[in-house]
Amino acid sequence: MSRPAAIPALDPLYADLRHHDPDRPAVLVDVRERDEVVAARVEGSLLIPMSQLGARLHEVPKDRPVMVICATGNRSANVVSYLLASGWADVGNVAGGIETWMRMGLPVRRGPVEPGEGLLPG
Repeated sequence: MSRPAAIPALDPLYADLRHHDPDRPAVLVDVRERDEVVAARVEGSLLIPMSQLGARLHEVPKDRPVMVICATGNRSANVVSYLLASGWADVGNVAGGIETWMRMGLPVRRGPVEPGEGLLPG
């Protein structure tokens, strides 16, 4: 599988606004492991650890914009590359990951992941 020439990067503030767009909400996919998301995560994110992505790829919608986030932006860049090579078109990497998200003062949720949290509705 070839890597795209450039990985689309999204500013966290832009990603937050797109995530909450009522007309065409983007799906924010958090690819960090469970112990990492307990520390801090974005409300409403689809939680698919990178280690489970292959088995859960069908959960990532192709009909909505997809933004991928991890801790610092490295793993998510790899996932964006993989999704683009696998047929997703509207995909971007949240630059700087959750660390930059929090430094910018954007909202996060902390604590145990509740039952049903981290899945797309319906």
